[in-house]
Amino acid sequence: MNYADRALALREETVAHRRYFHTNAEVGLNMPKAQAYVLETLRALGIACQPCGHGVSATIGQGGKVILLRADMDALPMPEESGEPFACPTGTEAHTCGHDFHAAMLLTAARMLKENEESLKGTVKLMFQPAEETFEGARDMIANGILENPPVDAALAYHVTSGQMPLGLYMYNSAGAMMFSVDGFRIAIRGHGAHGAYPQLSIDPINIAVHVYLALEALIAREADPNKACVMTIGNFHAGSAANIIPDTAVMEGTIRTNDKASRELLVRRMKETAAKTAEVYGGTAEITMLSEVPPLVCDPKLTEEMVGYMRDLAIPGAAPYPGASASASEDFASIAERVPAAFMYLSAGFLDERGKAPAHNPKVRFNEDVLPTGAAYLAHCATEWLAHHA
Repeated sequence: MNYADRALALREETVAHRRYFHTNAEVGLNMPKAQAYVLETLRALGIACQPCGHGVSATIGQGGKVILLRADMDALPMPEESGEPFACPTGTEAHTCGHDFHAAMLLTAARMLKENEESLKGTVKLMFQPAEETFEGARDMIANGILENPPVDAALAYHVTSGQMPLGLYMYNSAGAMMFSVDGFRIAIRGHGAHGAYPQLSIDPINIAVHVYLALEALIAREADPNKACVMTIGNFHAGSAANIIPDTAVMEGTIRTNDKASRELLVRRMKETAAKTAEVYGGTAEITMLSEVPPLVCDPKLTEEMVGYMRDLAIPGAAPYPGASASASEDFASIAERVPAAFMYLSAGFLDERGKAPAHNPKVRFNEDVLPTGAAYLAHCATEWLAHHA
C-alpha cells in the first residue's frame, strides 16, 4: 500500500476526527469523550482495543516484533480565541498544542494499517494517551501495562508545531537531548501565624519562603554546571488572606528543567535540601511534594535515523528534514524513551501568513490541517517498514 496516497484519500475523515477532538476538548487524565470516541472508532474498524488506564491501547497484526505508535490527545485549561468555526465552546478548554492532530493522525494510521494487516511483519501497538500537559498520562499508561502484553521493542511519536514556518518540515535530534526534563515541585512552608502588629509572636512563613526563593536562585547561578542547560522557575507563590495577619503557611510551586541527567539529579536533590534547611534556620519547616518527574527526552540515535530514512523513501512533496532540533520545553514521551528505543519528531503545521502568527499554548493559535495526511502516512509507513526490516 502507498500510505501517502491512501492518507490523502482519507483526508476528510482525518479532518473530521481532528475537529471532533478539537470541539470536545478535555484536559488532564479523565477524558471520557476522547476515550469513548477512540474506542468506538477502532472497534468499527475491527481493531482489537481496550482502555489502558485513562487512555486506550490497541494492536494490529500478530506476533513478531512490536512497535508502539503514540498519540497524546489532551487539551489545555484555557479559553480558545482561534476564530475557527469548530472551536471548543466551553471557554475553559482549548486544543492550543495540537494534540487533536496527533489523535486524528493515529486513528487514520490505524485504519490504513488494519487495511494492510496481512502484509505486516509483526505487531503495531497504538497508544492514545491523556494528560501529557500535566505529565501524568504516560506514567498512567505505563503503570497499566502499555509496554507489556505484548512487550514493546520500539516506539515512535510525532508532535505538530505552529508558527510562521513552511509546511513539510520534520524536526528531529539523533545526537542528544531533544527536550528537557521536568521536575515539578510544591514547597509548603509551615510557620506560626499571628497578628501583624505582633510579629514577634509568629514564625513568618512568607519571610521564610522569600529566603527559600532567593536560595533556589543561587543553585542555578553557583551550583549548576554552566556547560549544561539548566532552568529553575517558580511560577506560583501564595500566602495569607489579609494585610494585617501573618499566616501559618506559604506555598511555592515551580519546575526544574535540564537536558542533562546528572544536572537533574543534583538540582532536584539540592532544591529539597535548600528548602528544608532554609526553613529550619528561621524556625519553620518545609514540606516538598514532587508534582512531575519526567527525564530528558533522548531519542535512540539509530532508530531515529532509520525512521528518517523511511520518511524520505515516502517522498512526500515539500517534505524537508531539520536535524538537531532541541527545545527547553518537556514531553512525557520521555518516560517511554527511557524504557525502549524511541524516536520523536516535530512536524510543521504552520502557516506563512497571519494565521501562523500565534504560538502554541496561545488562545489564538491555529494549526494547518494540510499536515494531517502527512502525519498519518508517516506513522503507518514507518511502522510497516520497521517491522519489515526487523522481522
